[in-house]
Parts: sequence; structure tokens; C-alpha cells
Amino acid sequence: MPATEVTSDTLYVYGIVPDGIRPPRTAGVAGAPVRLLSGAGLRAAVSDAPAHVRARRRDLMAHQEVLRELAAQGPVLPMRFGALSPDADTLRARLRADAAHLGAQLDGVRDCLEMNVKGTVVPGYFATLVRRDDRLRTLARRTRHRPDYEANVRLGEALARGVRREARRAAQEVLARLTPGTVRTAPGPTDDEQVLNASFLLRTADEERFRQAVAEQAAGYGDRLALSVTGPLPCYSFVAPRPAADGR
Repeated sequence: MPATEVTSDTLYVYGIVPDGIRPPRTAGVAGAPVRLLSGAGLRAAVSDAPAHVRARRRDLMAHQEVLRELAAQGPVLPMRFGALSPDADTLRARLRADAAHLGAQLDGVRDCLEMNVKGTVVPGYFATLVRRDDRLRTLARRTRHRPDYEANVRLGEALARGVRREARRAAQEVLARLTPGTVRTAPGPTDDEQVLNASFLLRTADEERFRQAVAEQAAGYGDRLALSVTGPLPCYSFVAPRPAADGR
């Protein structure tokens, strides 16, 4: 939803659901009751917007809890924290205008959930790396025989690059092993330390199988890549943006 000035008519929007979903009992942001606004066979989960929307922990948790309760009943297109609509009429008009797109999106995440897997570099891979890499082994031997500051710096930099390279290679192999059996994947931002960040859309029934697969990869690559899995999550990573007016 676009940014908007908060007035007495402004609605805080949690997500879009199909008809037939019941309003959640969970209180929303700032403790406001959540209701469902209907339009074009869809419903938007909303509450009165607070005067100021701030990312406080209790409100972030309330936002997530509303989405979890909705997701327990059926598919949800989740909005990011802080999504606002100027008023109910504007939101209903948006539901009508985007009904086909939103309906297809809901079908795409039906009976699905999102899991996120992150992998960070394990710095203690030095010894194994030196044993496997002839160039590093030669550099380490020279540094040991003729130690000085510059030689130590060169060795340290070479080791750090090698460890990151091995971690990135492991990340690609883990991704290739986890992807089969999932519905879709979405990459997230990475850096020199967090070399794997991917979200997976999978069938709800496959959650435990996926967790076991992550555990197996963590055991196999744990010497160079520390894996963590988060979820189930609302399907944030698999909600496509609104199509352009010309269809592009």
C-alpha cells in the first residue's frame, strides 16, 4: 500500500484473504480490534490506524499474530508492517481493481507457507582449507619460516578469502539440495559473512520434511557454513507486486 497521511478514516492493513475467512480474535496494532473489509470476493484485514505507526516490538508482534491467525484459516497475502489505506472506500476500490491479480496470488500461496534459510561463514575452517589448498599451504609454510607483519597480513587475507569462497560454494550446494520439492524460491540479500539467504515456498504438509533436509545440510556443511531456518512465515517473499496498467 502507498504511504498516506494518517487521519481518523485511515485504515491499517494486515493482509488480503478470500471470502469465508473469519475476523481474527487477536488484537491488532496499538491494541485495535481487527475487522474484515469485503470487496470483489476478497477481504482485507484492517484496523483503525494509530496516530503514529512505529515499529515497536509489541506492534510488530501484533501484526505477525494477526497474520498467523488468518493463515490458520486459509491463504493470506500479507502486507509489510506499516501498510495504510486512506479510507475504506479507497481500499474497496483497490480490491475491485486488482481482484483478478489478487485472486491469482491467493491461489498461488494456498496451502503453502514460507521458510527462510540463512547461512553464515564459519571462520574456523582455516586448518582444513590449508590442507586442501596447495597455494595456501605454501604461503603458510613461508610465513612460518620467515614471519613478519606483511607476510602474516597476506596469509590472513588469503585465508579469509578462501574461507568465504568455500562458504559460498557450500551455500550454492545447499541451495541446490533444498530447492527440489519446494514450490518456489526467492533470494534475499547476502554479504561477505551471510553468504546464503533464501526463502522457500513449500506445501504446508512438507514443513517437517524441509526442516529435516536443512538439518542434514547443516550436519554435512557445518564446518564451513552455519545454517539457520526461520518459519513458518507469512508468504511475504512470494507476493508479486501489482501489475502495471499496461500489463507489463
